[in-house]
Amino acid sequence: MSFRMPGEFEPQQAAILIFPERPGSWGYNAKPAQKVFAEIINTTARHEHVYVAVSATTRPTAERLLDRENITLLDIPSDDAWARDVAPTFVRDSESGEVRGISWRFNAWGGTYDGLYAHWERDDAFAEEFCRQAGFPCVSAGDFVLEGGSIHTDGEGTILTTESCLLSPGRNPGMTKEQIEQKLCVMLGADKVIWLPRGIYNDETNEHVDNVCAFIRPAEVVLAWTDDKNDPQYELSAACLEALENCTDAKGRKITVHKLPIPDIPVRVTEADLQGYEFEEGEDTREVGERLAASYVNFFFANGIVLLPQFGGENAPSDRRALNIMKRLLPDLEIIPVQAAEIIKGGGNIHCITQQIPEGVKL
Repeated sequence: MSFRMPGEFEPQQAAILIFPERPGSWGYNAKPAQKVFAEIINTTARHEHVYVAVSATTRPTAERLLDRENITLLDIPSDDAWARDVAPTFVRDSESGEVRGISWRFNAWGGTYDGLYAHWERDDAFAEEFCRQAGFPCVSAGDFVLEGGSIHTDGEGTILTTESCLLSPGRNPGMTKEQIEQKLCVMLGADKVIWLPRGIYNDETNEHVDNVCAFIRPAEVVLAWTDDKNDPQYELSAACLEALENCTDAKGRKITVHKLPIPDIPVRVTEADLQGYEFEEGEDTREVGERLAASYVNFFFANGIVLLPQFGGENAPSDRRALNIMKRLLPDLEIIPVQAAEIIKGGGNIHCITQQIPEGVKL
């Protein structure tokens, strides 16, 4: 068998989301976030099946807000709602078409070194439990720590990641860069790893790649960008651009880079936002004025569509610019803008709360 991780732009059979409720991530009893999650789930379900993990607490709200057609609710406990990072990463056998999930070790983005909450046992168990309930074979990555948002692939043997994340002391400190690279290639059926130096400024995941750079097709990426040399993001994006311009993919191709500017006005935590959170002991907290890692690169492919985050308000012109760029780059897909300010307040965006299952068969 020859398993590989398909590109996200390839056909999908389903998506996975977790209905939000954690008080330290989603303010005001998660009600504003739940409405946006429901919009994303209902929109995606018009294009492919959607699995939604719920708890006893969130199930009634999910049943009320979600269209039931093409949506399956699964009772799976979790510590938060970041499906990209805790759900399985799926690979497919090129011969049989079998799809199986990979269960990585999850430690809340850094464990005791710099993790974002003190208890993550339910999130760590999520991938295996999802595969059990949904009927997919599951392969364990052992003690290797990885979140789905820290990798992207072109589906043709190239993996994209950031040094700031995967070389973080809170991930796999006992492994060298070369050993981490080898592990990725073995688990994902890849031939080459491209290491970008950094991610998005103030990204509390140690700068996941899914917030700064993404494949839109083989040998072609969008890169979060700013022309403002006084913005702290400028040096980070410039370092990524230099890395991309000086490498080739697994097939020896130069990579075409399209700049996708970040919001012109930084998205920050407000006093009203802060009043809605309820933080528990050992959990990372927020403060008024804190800059959030807002990026339009954090979009999600589903069949025939792209769900593109929008931040609204004073960033409406930036939203329109990002929408027009994506429409130009992906003319055969419907680019659907989603007002996602309530998701970035939790620390991530649309890509962070979704995980795709590629087209294939269950064995």
